[in-house]
Amino acid sequence: MNQIRNSLNEISNISDADWNYFSSKLKKIEFNKKETILSNGQTENYLSFVENGILRLYIPKVDNDITFGFVFKNSFISAYDSFLTQLPSEYYIETLVKTTLWRLTFDDLNKIYRNTKIGNEIGRKNAEKLFLIKSKRELSLLKDTPEKRYLNLFKERPQLIKQIPLKYIASYIGITPQALSRIRRRIS
Repeated sequence: MNQIRNSLNEISNISDADWNYFSSKLKKIEFNKKETILSNGQTENYLSFVENGILRLYIPKVDNDITFGFVFKNSFISAYDSFLTQLPSEYYIETLVKTTLWRLTFDDLNKIYRNTKIGNEIGRKNAEKLFLIKSKRELSLLKDTPEKRYLNLFKERPQLIKQIPLKYIASYIGITPQALSRIRRRIS
């Protein structure tokens, strides 16, 4: 649980009283590799902190899933649009390896916002961080070549390349696994 406090302290210094209230709402849960933690049509009820593991956000397709996000340890994860609106999700979240999460319910997060000095600031700054990641990826898909997207991914998030199947990486950068193989051969 110290990882969570350290992560929150990077955003803003959290007092002992706010931390005690926040941490009292957290529930630890473990998932096995390749376990679905949210399905299309389910409403997201949790904002989770990844203590250990890797998760993938995707839309299933007949030929190849469309992967649009990965989340690693020391990060927050949620089908955030579903979480905020309390409407069913249009995508899935699954673990790629054994994963440990600390979860807050929607109701408990709103209590944290109301009852702590720091809750709203932490929520806002995390939402801003998620927005910037999403915006950067969307711009890259629109303006960069597939090879440049792959090289940027390799430079910015090398853990992706080492721990995630290439078919998911290919989908994430918007190409086929065969095209990714050609890129990898060309640059090696």
